[in-house]
Amino acid sequence: MTASTDTGSSAVGRDWGRIARWLVGGTMAYNLVEGVLAVAAGVAARSIALVGFGLDSYIELAAAGALFWRLRIEVRGAERPEVERVERRVRRFIGGTFMALALYVAGQSAWVLWRAAAPAESPLGIGLAGASLVVMPLIAWGKLRAAWELGSASLRAEARETLACSYLSFTLLLGLAANAAAGWWWADPAAALLMVPWLVKEGIEGLRAEDCCG
Repeated sequence: MTASTDTGSSAVGRDWGRIARWLVGGTMAYNLVEGVLAVAAGVAARSIALVGFGLDSYIELAAAGALFWRLRIEVRGAERPEVERVERRVRRFIGGTFMALALYVAGQSAWVLWRAAAPAESPLGIGLAGASLVVMPLIAWGKLRAAWELGSASLRAEARETLACSYLSFTLLLGLAANAAAGWWWADPAAALLMVPWLVKEGIEGLRAEDCCG
């Protein structure tokens, strides 16, 4: 199954190429707003984890932007060799963002654990984390379905990154809630460290990008 032959021929007759573009565009818009609010809330609460969560939103925004570029090239009727070259380039870029995200999570968690300084409570941060925990898995599911219909490995990789951000939302929510309720400042960095090996694995696979349609 290839991206060039499946875009308009799914079993239910849906335009999965257009659906994919809407999902990626929605991801970009959501992460732009989320990043601004999270960084502002993190600075106000002196929360390194919350500021980092906002910066992670910009990593996701960059990955979604690269994927949107790939989808636009396909829509313009590019030949399959060109689409495959762009596919490999996008997959490598997404792989790089996975590695950057892994470095952020590891460094951020180590810094918070070393400082052992609990941030102030942040109701806005808790609200953002809760909203992302609901929205991001739904968007990721839609991207994975579209990736399967289109045979797009880059869309599938970007969907996995959206899921990774969902996990970050979960750990952030736990950390902020535990800090607010019980003063457990270490809960967020400890949980976030558990996702580093998975992020590195996904990053390595993306950076190799030997088979764009596999």
